[in-house]
Amino acid sequence: MKIGILSDTHGDLHPQLFDFFAPCDELWHTGDVGNMGIIKQLEDFKPLRAVYGNIDGNDIRTRFSEHVLFEAGGLQILMMHIGGYPPRYNSRSKELIDQYKPDIFVCGHSHILKIMYDNPHKLLYINSGAAGYYGFHTAITFLRFDIENKRPANMEVFHEDKK
Repeated sequence: MKIGILSDTHGDLHPQLFDFFAPCDELWHTGDVGNMGIIKQLEDFKPLRAVYGNIDGNDIRTRFSEHVLFEAGGLQILMMHIGGYPPRYNSRSKELIDQYKPDIFVCGHSHILKIMYDNPHKLLYINSGAAGYYGFHTAITFLRFDIENKRPANMEVFHEDKK
């Protein structure tokens, strides 16, 4: 199973995003989508799992949740927009991590790519950075990886300096 992760599109899709995500089985968007047009383009392209972010309007908030827990490739995935990072999770994400004990915690919001293993919680933390142009970040990033034998593998990052 190949997964594509993106966040913080803020209404824009990078022109190389579709080529990069072409081999993926599904996409996960961790919020700050920007508008329903982005959702439609992504859903027309691949199966999509998403959560809403702090800039998303009622159209996206009524369609998606603040957080979602699901299984992919035999792993429990917890996804939300504003999560913090190990060991500085915000109170809501810490509460959900303690409750659900996911194998992978995926979030966005910071616009900063960060992938790390959280030993105390025994989970892989993933923040794909920002796939859109809006914000203070200096690079556009999104990523893809495989789930093989109930383990993440072959992590690949798209990185382009923001112009």
